[in-house]
Amino acid sequence: MDLSTEIAGVSFSCGVMNASGALCVTPKELEALGMSHAGAIVTKSMTPLAREGNPQPRYVAFDGGSINSMGLPNLGFPAYAKLIPELKRFGKPVIASLAGLHPNDFLEGAKALEIARPDLIEVNLSCPNIPGKPQIGYDFEETERLLTEIRALLTVPFGVKLPPYFDPIHHQKIAEVLQRSGVAFVTVINSVGNTLVVDPEREMVVIKPKGGFGGLGGRMIKPVALANVRAFWKIWGDRIPIIGTGGVEKGVDVFEHVLCGASAVQIGTVLVEEGCEVFARLQGEIADCLQRKGYPSLMACRGKLREMD
Repeated sequence: MDLSTEIAGVSFSCGVMNASGALCVTPKELEALGMSHAGAIVTKSMTPLAREGNPQPRYVAFDGGSINSMGLPNLGFPAYAKLIPELKRFGKPVIASLAGLHPNDFLEGAKALEIARPDLIEVNLSCPNIPGKPQIGYDFEETERLLTEIRALLTVPFGVKLPPYFDPIHHQKIAEVLQRSGVAFVTVINSVGNTLVVDPEREMVVIKPKGGFGGLGGRMIKPVALANVRAFWKIWGDRIPIIGTGGVEKGVDVFEHVLCGASAVQIGTVLVEEGCEVFARLQGEIADCLQRKGYPSLMACRGKLREMD
């Protein structure tokens, strides 16, 4: 079964990869992704300086999903800029995720990554777990200003990772911003921010940072992720590729994302819980699903979701 795809002129043998933040911080983790069946290696969202992140416990899985407040633990973009050329030996695309606590951080990182030459750059405008820092992706004017400055620094194709939007007017407005900014792809969605999971036995929150508030991931958020993928597909069609992220546990979940319009899919919670072996399992399940439905390839079903008359 042909599970290949293409994003911004970059070919992927399989359209399933890790989401930034899931088992992709250290060289060992990134190399494990390289040796796995993942279609690409996506780095942790990087900042100018190395960060320890938020205090533990900061990630908890539960029935239906996970909650996290990681706080961008990473090695810093100088370290990743050195690693990126080495990671290319695995023969699959390398996607560098770029973050920052200040707009200038993004610009410094863009300069470093332009030299390192990953295949794609994913600008993370949606980290919801930095205390005192808002998600840039909800400020449309700031988003456009920042992306315009980043675009001037890059020849490497870049896209953006967005927070979830819940109103059609917001999808439309951010889509217009992204079109003007020249992004090559969009990743939706990051975790649903500022959620709360309670342990009723201990009468306590389950993670330490931010009084227990964190980003929700896993199966619970799939309907939100699918809605965002579909909303942007209906605006753009195939003009701007979409990477769907959120709620993927099985091959049929990948199929649903692509059916809604995604060109590729990223996985987070299921990767953390299952490890890199999950990619081989998902590939088999996707192939079985497509064969059962009569599709010759993964991209043959892209955007084919039917609506009721």
